[in-house]
Amino acid sequence: MFDFQQMYREKLRTPEAAVECVKDGDWVDYTSSLGKPVLLDRALAKRRDELHDVKIRGNLMAGPIEVAECDDSQEHFVYHSWHCSQYERKLCDEGKCYYIPMVFHNNAAYYEYFLHVNVVMVSVGPMDKHGYFNFSVNTGVAAPIARKADIVIVEVNEHMPKIRGGYDECIHISDVDMIVEGEHEPFADVKTQAPREVDRKIAELLIPYIVDGSTLQLGIGGMPNAVGEMLAQSDLKDLAMHTELCSDAYLALYKAGKLTNKYKNIDRGKGVFGCAIGSNELYEWLDDNPGIAAYPLEYVNRPYVISQIDNMVSINSCVAVDLYGQVAAESSGSRQISGTGGQLDFLIGASGSRGGKAFICMSSTHTDRNGMKHSRVKPQFNGDIITSPRSQVYFLATEYGVINLEGRSTWERAEALISIAHPDFRDMLIKEAQERKIWRRSNKR
Repeated sequence: MFDFQQMYREKLRTPEAAVECVKDGDWVDYTSSLGKPVLLDRALAKRRDELHDVKIRGNLMAGPIEVAECDDSQEHFVYHSWHCSQYERKLCDEGKCYYIPMVFHNNAAYYEYFLHVNVVMVSVGPMDKHGYFNFSVNTGVAAPIARKADIVIVEVNEHMPKIRGGYDECIHISDVDMIVEGEHEPFADVKTQAPREVDRKIAELLIPYIVDGSTLQLGIGGMPNAVGEMLAQSDLKDLAMHTELCSDAYLALYKAGKLTNKYKNIDRGKGVFGCAIGSNELYEWLDDNPGIAAYPLEYVNRPYVISQIDNMVSINSCVAVDLYGQVAAESSGSRQISGTGGQLDFLIGASGSRGGKAFICMSSTHTDRNGMKHSRVKPQFNGDIITSPRSQVYFLATEYGVINLEGRSTWERAEALISIAHPDFRDMLIKEAQERKIWRRSNKR
């Protein structure tokens, strides 16, 4: 038998000793969410003045990220994110973070074929008796990055839930170069974003489209939370989970007896996810749960995989849509607020599912900081970053209705989109459609 404890002792380092391997010009990966290596990040930031042009990648991380905060000049450290958390959005606003566009199902391929990783630093659960460290709620992205790295450093976090997986949920000590231990603060108890009244109204409109046995992908935010809340109170039964991001909405469905995963075509009996962000109660539910399986995003978000699941229902949010049906979901103008993530993956996958439906939802208006109300249905984007092209958009919903754009011509799209816009802006949008030659003279007003 191998003596894994001896191997552990031989590879054990202090955070300060471990980060000595980082050199000028290196690319360092922190992976994602709870995978953030808190102790190693702190130790690396202390080397600021002796290092230059070290690039760090991460995503969906809570703050603080010390290497980003400690170097306004960016001569020493430059931080990048695949998908911005609320904290990383703030860093972008301050010029301390640069967004990397990515479609989530390509995450593993990006690293395998195109990116170099000098050092990966990732938080993991404690080693088990077989010599494995669990990637936990970071399974969606961690393993492909670790495989590509020249040097692998794991930071053992005593609070990490142990997550059962389909594959790549663990790394063996034989594939680890250094191990770091230390005391960690308990994870912040991230509370579910409370749905607004408009979110509940849109959720009410979506519920009739969902049938018993549906598999759900719920995005992040008030709208998906409202859907989860209402589904938990509905008469629907035997719902299932296949989602890139597991949130407290699924826990609410489970507690209501709605989430059984009983009738899935694949992964029967298993709620599948890539990453998880939420409350400590959520992490406790996921911990060592035989009814849960974490997979890399190359599997979870692969449109071919998604399309194999009957009655796959995808519900995501967006910032705005234009009269052509283009969707902006990751930026407000040029300001990066989140990321492409899996919206496009699930649009394509759910559209190919037998009985599947893909919804993109938004309130019809938003109010700016000066109190001015704006329509989220725009005449045509000018400078906004397009997340989902018009050729892939399926159902769109506001509090004024649900429309289906698949196979629709330009004038049909314009008419449908204006029908779910706020009434105060419909005449303006009709005029704009007429000027763009996408409004039939016989169209209803």
